[in-house]
Amino acid sequence: MCTVCGCSEGEVSIEGAIEGRVPHEHSHADDCLHHYGQGPAHAHAPGLSQARMVEIETNILDKNNEYARANRHWLREHRVLALNLVSSPGSGKTSLLTRTIDDLSATNDIPVAVIEGDQQTANDAERIRATGAAALQINTGKGCHLDGHMIGHALETLAPADDSLLFIENVGNLVCPAAFDLGEHHKVAILSVTEGEDKPLKYPDMFAAADLMLINKIDLLPYVSFDVAVCIDNARQVNPGIQVLEVSATSGAGMDGWYDWIRSARQFARVGA
Repeated sequence: MCTVCGCSEGEVSIEGAIEGRVPHEHSHADDCLHHYGQGPAHAHAPGLSQARMVEIETNILDKNNEYARANRHWLREHRVLALNLVSSPGSGKTSLLTRTIDDLSATNDIPVAVIEGDQQTANDAERIRATGAAALQINTGKGCHLDGHMIGHALETLAPADDSLLFIENVGNLVCPAAFDLGEHHKVAILSVTEGEDKPLKYPDMFAAADLMLINKIDLLPYVSFDVAVCIDNARQVNPGIQVLEVSATSGAGMDGWYDWIRSARQFARVGA
């Protein structure tokens, strides 16, 4: 698993400038700037036993959970609903997000901010900013997921407004993000009809961790071989309690149900539930 295999070697960068703000430099006691993912993990190094690999992985996840708890405390104090969007690359996460922001902005009822995670480029953050929402880009380099520490620093810089909605668009990957708590209220798994009904069975940890599955691109159902009922059944085999909504970011079909779900979740977040 990525926590010990060394896939996050290299330097992660978090944008510092957001709508004219001064670049963020978080100083530590040693007066060095903090870099995420720097240094080898080498899970497959000669002589590293399985027990040692498990120990390393446990230590990493325990540390991550400390940061996640701090993030959760911050979000609770500021009554910010945080949704962690997870999916394979190409599922339509960013298109779904831009449509969501546009539609919610039209009703003027929910302030929105976004943390974008990708290995490289700020393309998705730029697409989000074009909607008028504040967005911060985290580039993970060789890393395949966001973690609690990255999100903590991003919250400091982005500073979402009280009583707002924070979307975290994770790196496109259905494996590693399942293991990393970011302090979010809900993981939302997005699966497009151009993928396969068996994705929940192939990647059970992710769908077991998600509270909601969005089946996206339903406007393409006439043109692809995708059985929605089978997909939902597969998801509920690994997570009987998962909620499912069918949506199309292109046509707008089903999006009102998604917005109702967000509003309901936001009410719980605002009262600290």
